[in-house]
Amino acid sequence: MRTVILAGGLGTRLGEETSVRPKPMVEIGGMPILWHIMKIYSASGFNDFVVCLGYKGYLIKEFFANYFLHTSDVTIDLRGGNGMEVHYARSEPWRITLVETGATTMTGGRLAAIRPYLDPGEPFCFTYGDGVADIDVGALVNFHKAHGRRATITSVSPPGRFGALEFDAGKVVDFKEKPAGDGGQINGGFFVADPSVLDLVDGPDTVWEAGPLERLARGGELMGYRHDGFWQPMDTLRDKLYLDELWKAGNAPWKRW
Repeated sequence: MRTVILAGGLGTRLGEETSVRPKPMVEIGGMPILWHIMKIYSASGFNDFVVCLGYKGYLIKEFFANYFLHTSDVTIDLRGGNGMEVHYARSEPWRITLVETGATTMTGGRLAAIRPYLDPGEPFCFTYGDGVADIDVGALVNFHKAHGRRATITSVSPPGRFGALEFDAGKVVDFKEKPAGDGGQINGGFFVADPSVLDLVDGPDTVWEAGPLERLARGGELMGYRHDGFWQPMDTLRDKLYLDELWKAGNAPWKRW
């Protein structure tokens, strides 16, 4: 089963981080968040990836084309035609197809652009290139196969942004640091879908979350997989620093490998 990752957005709310590189290449613990997302899938045995490129996509190509140079010790011998010897290579069991899907293409359009790289009769996983979770992808896929509908969306509780105060007659009686959301569930990414859902994409300007997803829901073809564990998007610099702190402290819940 292939896993598609949407990695073409601008990420404007990350400021200087994305002025020089695409959002999925912003680093958490010294490695791009795209790498972390791929490791989440790989931990469940999903190692065949299709990455949708857009803004500064060549930097993602360069990273994987020179993966050993980025992650290993090397000896470069300029005397012998610029030969390179790799030491202690960090290897991944991945097959990665990098597809140019347009600089301004919307999410639905990007998915439609990679259709030639999907198996027509086999469902595929897909997610965004800017969020991590301690999700069991194998359980998600089994859930999708069991219900028989065309698509599955993972629902999550949004993380709290600020500490919450509880009052009684003007007196603070409780304080909760960054509590979880109010119980409402939102789109957490981590989809599984039949390739036929791409028939609902009208063109490059189609937003997956608007037209196609709404039509699947109205037609009874969208099922929800509830994930109550850790989930965190990287929308802002504050989010990036939070994820980086978790990783450096050895307390990254999404590290399932």
